[in-house]
Amino acid sequence: MKKQIGIVGSGEAGLQLAYALRKEFDVTVIHSISADEIRDGRIMSTQVHFGSTRKRENRFNMPKWDVDQLINSIHITIGNQKLFAGILKEPASSVDQRLYFSNCMKDLKNKGVSFRHQRIENEQLERLIDEFDLMIDCTGKSGPLVPFPIEEKLSPFKVPQRKCIVGYFHGIKPNHPVGVSVTVLPEVGEMFEIPAITEHGPVTILFIMAIPDHDLDVFKGIKYANEFTNQMENVVQKYFPDIHERINKENFTLSDERAFLQNAIKPVIRKPYVTFKNKLVVGCGDSVFLNDPISGQGCNLSSYCVEQLYEMLIEYKHSTWDHHLGEAYWNRIKPFVKEVTEWTNAMTQPLPQHVVQLLLKGAKDQTVADEVAEWFANPSKAHEAFFQKTTL
Repeated sequence: MKKQIGIVGSGEAGLQLAYALRKEFDVTVIHSISADEIRDGRIMSTQVHFGSTRKRENRFNMPKWDVDQLINSIHITIGNQKLFAGILKEPASSVDQRLYFSNCMKDLKNKGVSFRHQRIENEQLERLIDEFDLMIDCTGKSGPLVPFPIEEKLSPFKVPQRKCIVGYFHGIKPNHPVGVSVTVLPEVGEMFEIPAITEHGPVTILFIMAIPDHDLDVFKGIKYANEFTNQMENVVQKYFPDIHERINKENFTLSDERAFLQNAIKPVIRKPYVTFKNKLVVGCGDSVFLNDPISGQGCNLSSYCVEQLYEMLIEYKHSTWDHHLGEAYWNRIKPFVKEVTEWTNAMTQPLPQHVVQLLLKGAKDQTVADEVAEWFANPSKAHEAFFQKTTL
């Protein structure tokens, strides 16, 4: 008889886990929002699936997307100085999570994965832990459901380091080569420009990361799409002239009325396993590894940890699932979680001088520019550059 696994959450980690585990185990996904509610709802985040994540999605036979323009580059600008466009070794992609998640949920149902639509209260949580051989908390930014211990050394911030302001827009001519543009305004914040696909066709995501109470933090109190669009155009005109030059004002509009978002995230990293009612509960994705979005690693770190958890569960398939499994899982993923987190935390602070010098070097040397682009696809390289002070 197959072991029974309950996955709480239908986001990046939960859905990929369901694809990975469905053939070897009896999988139930417990979710609070239906596929239709997700598809018709507000955007949830931004997303870039770099090459390693796309390979894992292929490995687990997740849906493929017909993306006309893959993301091939990372453009870097500091202040008003465009430095370079580094070319990625493997193309990335970005698909609106509303479209992505809702399609995955329907596809998984067709493939035999059970779905249970419910919100979980404390009493229900205890019953669920009793019901399954293993509960996996993939509740994302709203989690966790159980008290996973905080890793204090990897969680230095007591308050959010950025205000996140996101809109999915029509009417912006793509940069060339097609890619993610990163503009750093020292002591003010950052702008990420991301080409993406949505139910309404191709869009450009404008993602402002504003240092709280500084010049970019000017969206407070905005509740309506037209207000948000007008304020975004004002901010882009004033602070991001390269983007403003590519805006067609007649067509500059949100892709839909719910295609904008504001939030603030306090980064916190937790040890991803705990014994609850004498049974192991593990965590995966943002519920336990909540990083600031500034390095664009949310879905990629989730995908990495999904694959490692899958490998561990296959390895321990015929063993008792207890704290030994949880400890082995954490030991396996901790080095990479640590690298991603330390780099991401460093990105929220003023760039170290040796990193600035590397970026300036990239303006004159395409090889260096390409290596910098790979920081986002392979954050271990970014960690090495930031903390070992290597030269490219």
